[in-house]
Amino acid sequence: MSIKTLSSREVYRNRWMTVREDAIERQDGSHGIYGVVSKPDFALIIPYEGGAFHLVEQYRYPVQGRYLEFPQGMWEEHKDASPETVAAGELQEETGLVARRMTYLGHVFNAPGYSTQGMHVFLAEELSAGPQQLSPEESDLVCTRVTVEQFEQFVLEGRIKDASTLAAYSLLRMKKRLL
Repeated sequence: MSIKTLSSREVYRNRWMTVREDAIERQDGSHGIYGVVSKPDFALIIPYEGGAFHLVEQYRYPVQGRYLEFPQGMWEEHKDASPETVAAGELQEETGLVARRMTYLGHVFNAPGYSTQGMHVFLAEELSAGPQQLSPEESDLVCTRVTVEQFEQFVLEGRIKDASTLAAYSLLRMKKRLL
């Protein structure tokens, strides 16, 4: 290990995350600090059928805007739930969709320069529709179906800016060929 933790103190906590400040010693002997955001991993789902994705759009308070993204989330109340269970649940809650086939594509860190959080990425196929079950935080969420070509155009236009969505799409393109 090239960085040694000398001390650590929690500076903030809520139900979604903990922020701590670590005093560190680097490999060369110099000292510094790291701010670390600890958050549980989340599931991101790529609902895909017939050459199109099902995306969600909602207002994201920290960036003061609405953007398209793949359905994603974590279950704070059920920290022991498997990533597969969370993925199936989040897909149904946000979009109303149920997947007959879920393929695990991999795990990616969200922002490893300051956060412990990662995401488990799933491809959801053979979809059937049902009712959404939105939480109060998702009350303005809307679903949109876009073709792969539209998805890529929306990235170029800045309508899709979510790094998790872009990382998951890249993983999908590397693992599977889209029809």
